[in-house]
Amino acid sequence: MELSRIRNFSIIAHIDHGKSTLADRMLEITHTIEKRKMKAQVLDSMELEQERGITIKMQPVRMAYRWNNVEYVLNLIDTPGHIDFTYEVSRALKAVEGCILLVDATQGVQAQTLTTLGMARDAGLKIIPVLSKIDSPLARIEEIKDEVIKEIGCSREDILTCSGKTGEGVEHVLQQIIERIPAPKQEFDKGSRSLVFDFQYSNHRGVIVYVRVMDGKVEKGDQLAFSAAGEKCFALEVGTFSPEETPKPMISAGEIGYIVTGIKQPGIASVGDTVVDFKNPLPALPGYMSPKPVVWASIFPESQDNFDLLRQALGRLRLSDSAFTHEEESSGTMGRGFRCGFLGMLHLEIITERLRREFNLDLIVTTPSITYEVTDRRGVTKMCYSPALFPDYGEIVSTREPWVDITIITPPDYINGIMPVLYDHEAVIGNTENFGDHRAAIHLEMPLRELMRGFFDKIKSVSSGFASMSYIIGGMRDADVVRLDLLVADEPVIAFTRVVSTRRVELEADQAVEKLYNSLPRQQFATKIQGKAMGRIISSKTLSALRKDVTGYLYGGDVSRKNKLLDQQKEGKKRLLERGRGKVNIPQDVFLKMMKSGE
Repeated sequence: MELSRIRNFSIIAHIDHGKSTLADRMLEITHTIEKRKMKAQVLDSMELEQERGITIKMQPVRMAYRWNNVEYVLNLIDTPGHIDFTYEVSRALKAVEGCILLVDATQGVQAQTLTTLGMARDAGLKIIPVLSKIDSPLARIEEIKDEVIKEIGCSREDILTCSGKTGEGVEHVLQQIIERIPAPKQEFDKGSRSLVFDFQYSNHRGVIVYVRVMDGKVEKGDQLAFSAAGEKCFALEVGTFSPEETPKPMISAGEIGYIVTGIKQPGIASVGDTVVDFKNPLPALPGYMSPKPVVWASIFPESQDNFDLLRQALGRLRLSDSAFTHEEESSGTMGRGFRCGFLGMLHLEIITERLRREFNLDLIVTTPSITYEVTDRRGVTKMCYSPALFPDYGEIVSTREPWVDITIITPPDYINGIMPVLYDHEAVIGNTENFGDHRAAIHLEMPLRELMRGFFDKIKSVSSGFASMSYIIGGMRDADVVRLDLLVADEPVIAFTRVVSTRRVELEADQAVEKLYNSLPRQQFATKIQGKAMGRIISSKTLSALRKDVTGYLYGGDVSRKNKLLDQQKEGKKRLLERGRGKVNIPQDVFLKMMKSGE
């Protein structure tokens, strides 16, 4: 295929701005998918994506479009819009020459759109602004055009309008992609190199990498190598997406396609790596980095009989998602499990949901935490990935934690409601500026620990859903935090340990003790439930013993008969504790209740 007849592009937009719907109409107009096979969100193949209406895994597709008697190939990469998958989006943008900036004509430019727009600019892409949902009675076309002009500095004539629902204007968008987006170029004539922007795993064929061929060509049977991983493989099959995999004899420079590698070990394929010719390797493409987990949680099977099944399931998911990490750990109360690292809260939610659905596993997921850098009295600095490994109060000299830079875009009427939420989450507020008509942008910094404490949900709640938010991980700063332990019958329960802000420690201890008090079944003896931090007990409640009415059959006579039986019962409970029977077996449903926030 001639390079001049290829156009590679992506669609960037905020969540729910009609990205997947616009892609559906393009597939329909170019006859890539027959009308009888058409369905909504056709590129969102996962059941979870269809259910939630969000894109989780990026999906490439090749479309053939004839215009002015010339046959063009349009390669579209549909990318995730959520903040957790920023790195995946940045690599996908390296695989294309231009992008459509899709803005909802009813909502305007959102915070996440600005973050992705910044990445597209850094990648040097040609940006085509398009307003979607123009058929809606709530569309504010001219007003939103002013916002777009202010943000990207284009002229009013540059902004296209369309409706993914009715198909109005979509054909014109396809023609403008050919007109405005430059054709791909190649740097080297000999050898080949391809950028990996995604991959998946097949039981029979191993890892299948999704690539943009930058130089040369890749043919079936070629011996290839991964630059970063240092592993070699053979191209068992190559092809393009229509949108299902379509085998081809070869894929050449400028094209987007897939390579079946046959590799069945996790951790070799990763987004951003370069696939080169093994015998004549070209230099790797710049900008590669390994995505670093920012949120950590432990995952245990409800039944220890399923531990090996959980290990296999995590290994399988790691083959198709290199962004999360897992290592084995064991807990006295929970048994054996895995400490897992994720890119964010949505990433954690998706992985655990996939484990439950695809592998039919019942799981216990501990409270998510972040990484702390702790220096102890001996001058030793270490990274703590788990609250259980966080040192005791007296041993710490200093603690550092990651912060995030946040932008919130909201109508000004809701700022008064947002400010108390920012104060409660220890935010340092920067400047506030006007953002288009009837909207303001608030810039702030906040500990990542506080962002995870339901911050986004609270902002959505106080703004009636009108506020949007984006964030980037900043540097490490000094933290004023302590370890909070929950003790049941004087024994600490590791699964309930958490790291909390010093100023909130009493409130957190009271809430945790109250929640456990209401969840834990009564035992044969009085059970103390305590919250301990900073070397002392902060909160305490006693769960009364489960009592049998031993005097129920008595009638008449002196009260001393009744007291004698009660004293015998008291002595029996005392002997039970002395013989070491005072251990409390915490049922699994109590762990589940404690892990769920807001209950």
